[in-house]
Amino acid sequence: MLYPLKLTAPLKDYIWGGTRLKDEFNKKTDMKIVAESWELSCHKAGTNIIENGEFKDQLFSAYLDKYGKKVIGTKAKDINYFPLLIKLIDAHDNLSVQVHPNDDYAQAVEGEPGKTEMWYVVDAEPGAKLIYGFTHNISHDEFEKRINDNTLLDVCNQVPVKKGDVFFINSGTLHAIGKGILIAEIQQNSNTTYRVYDYGRIGKDGKPRDLHIAKALAVTNLTPPTHKTGALASIKAFSDYKIKILSQCNLFSVYHFDLSGNCSLRADEESFHSLMILDGEVCFESPTESMTLKKGDSLFIPAGMGDYRVNGMGEFILTTL
Repeated sequence: MLYPLKLTAPLKDYIWGGTRLKDEFNKKTDMKIVAESWELSCHKAGTNIIENGEFKDQLFSAYLDKYGKKVIGTKAKDINYFPLLIKLIDAHDNLSVQVHPNDDYAQAVEGEPGKTEMWYVVDAEPGAKLIYGFTHNISHDEFEKRINDNTLLDVCNQVPVKKGDVFFINSGTLHAIGKGILIAEIQQNSNTTYRVYDYGRIGKDGKPRDLHIAKALAVTNLTPPTHKTGALASIKAFSDYKIKILSQCNLFSVYHFDLSGNCSLRADEESFHSLMILDGEVCFESPTESMTLKKGDSLFIPAGMGDYRVNGMGEFILTTL
């Protein structure tokens, strides 16, 4: 039976994380800090657990192994893995300056897909900023020199951010989330990250955290970013909700909903839907299910499940292929 799956997220306690995902997004854990909550994941480094229905307490990855392309949708008919990973990220401190490889390099070297991603800024402290590519074109030799003499930040494009900002991070783009930012990240299903600069931090083992300079030198685009920041479009044609198109590419389509009433949607055979509640409380209704969703909840709606409604006052992100 096709029905919506409420998911429990695997949590990550990386050293730069904070407590907002516990305090504000209802993440239950004994961890002192929660840096990331993997809201939609079947990656080997962490998979969701299903909370409801026939598959309650089963791993999301096991569910996908059983039903596969039927619940993912026809847009993914030519790939043999679940295509996306969706996260909430609480940057209490700066993340490392890093880069992700493209599909060809990642498959050859790491044995998994590359990593293109997009960020929606859920919240940001005053004065918060992030790194998004370079300020100008630099050479491979200059890139390597600046890494080695700790002057890399001098040529990084450091962008002030606020709630609602959107960034598209193509594979090969140098980037870093800055402290005081809470982000929703939609990405390819990959956990491959090459650190270039890490502020001299010491890891949990008491040693400086590893850098991956040779690999970063091989995959980084040494140019300013080309994608326009911000949402692609805003739609205000509906009385009960507003929609922002955050991203549309061959990997994913992402929409932000500001809801104050009723919204009717449909998951057809082309793609699953993923709902991630960022604020408020809403009621999800389908022909087979009714449930309340609160800030921090995520729902996987299988491809082909058909019509459903979201009612109430809240803010959520809808992701499809």
